[in-house]
Amino acid sequence: MQLKDVAVLITGGGSGLGAATARAMAAKGAKIGVIDQNKDNAEKVAAELKGVALHADVTSEEQIKAAIAKAEAAHGVARVLMNCAGIGGSQRIVGRDGVYPLEKFARIINVNLIGTFNCLRLFAERLATIEPIGEERGVIINTASVAAYEGQIGQIAYAASKGGVVGLTLPAARDLASQKIRVNTIAPGLFLTPLLMGLSEEARKSLGAQVPHPTRLGDAAEYGSLAVHIVENAMLNGETIRLDGAIRMAPR
Repeated sequence: MQLKDVAVLITGGGSGLGAATARAMAAKGAKIGVIDQNKDNAEKVAAELKGVALHADVTSEEQIKAAIAKAEAAHGVARVLMNCAGIGGSQRIVGRDGVYPLEKFARIINVNLIGTFNCLRLFAERLATIEPIGEERGVIINTASVAAYEGQIGQIAYAASKGGVVGLTLPAARDLASQKIRVNTIAPGLFLTPLLMGLSEEARKSLGAQVPHPTRLGDAAEYGSLAVHIVENAMLNGETIRLDGAIRMAPR
């Protein structure tokens, strides 16, 4: 599917990987809907790209339905969904602060895994009602992490949530194949996102040195470039692609 004049929805589109993907797809002529819980960030990116800002929580059925409807009123039915919204959090199961709080674990699972599925299902529900373009109706791209495979100490909730995203990718692709909707996932490694920008320059260089090649942190634009390619390559389906410079994370 070519992106020119195609409506796209991007969760977490107000910053980081989501914003970079919004820019990459807008450069291809897509009409961008920026979904973000941070209203200011959503409005800033949407204004930059002449898109529409959609203030919503990915875990809310009502808010995501409203965001999809608002985007449709502006751009028509979206044919591409980028699930980039997510949160982190690090804590040992049993540590100096006591046992891992169940509510913290549930919160990370709820945003990263259930939020991804919530957006996927509601997007697919609407997309399935319109005619295909050529051989497909549209494309869904989720965001996992290399932590899905090599979760580090303290990453149990994050790794579990991202492992769930990897796990749902193939069944979702098989399920939605009859609707001519593809589903893929990108699993990024160490990328220079707002989470890492809070670190010192020395710390960022140290992290980048762990990547075999290229020996640096990933640029969010590289994530956006891969997302564009997935949309444009019709044979990519049911796949999780590691985008990580060949890194394999150590325990800590």
